Amino acid sequence: MLLIEAKTSNFIKIATLFEAMKKKIMVDPKAKALIFDIDGTLADTMPAHFAAFRKVLGRYGINMSPELFQSIAGIPVLPQMYMFLEQYQPKGFIPEKVAKEKEDEYFKTIGEMQAIHQVFEVMKAYSGILPIACGTGGDRRIATKTLEVIGASPMVDALVTCDDVQHGKPAPDTFLLCAKLLGIEPVLCQVFEDGQPGIDAALAAGMMVTDVREFL
Repeated sequence: MLLIEAKTSNFIKIATLFEAMKKKIMVDPKAKALIFDIDGTLADTMPAHFAAFRKVLGRYGINMSPELFQSIAGIPVLPQMYMFLEQYQPKGFIPEKVAKEKEDEYFKTIGEMQAIHQVFEVMKAYSGILPIACGTGGDRRIATKTLEVIGASPMVDALVTCDDVQHGKPAPDTFLLCAKLLGIEPVLCQVFEDGQPGIDAALAAGMMVTDVREFL
């Protein structure tokens, strides 16, 4: 019986170790710079964004489902609002006005945001070793505050937001500007993302990309 228990205990330990190894996010040896998305990748902000969307869009008769929310993750908020206008044609819906309402609603809870540990640890491990940028579909006010709240600001060498590019994700502009600011060729940059528009943007930029959802 003791022998069986010992074997079972060892099996559990090995399985636990294997699971921990499997879930570790790796940096590609070819990477000369790291670029992190913020919302849902570096910071656990997506539930708060979802709540803000539901509250604000609900005023206009739009039901923000989890599936719809996931499909637009990473796209800047103003283009999102134009998508809703085209699809739902809600009465009194002015994209610029509703975008501000949504971002203001989200900003009320921004002080409560937490880092996503598995990704944040990668940033910490490579801070001062490789240049680091953040590329987000959010605006500079929200991105800057989020990085400050989770304690990432000192580690970020460059920040690109929707205020800095004409075409946000899934266009490659955000990540290409990150690479330019870091002085690294796009092909040598590794992007960490949680949304399909961001993954598509990284691939369009010719960069290495890690879908962090596989590790969370």
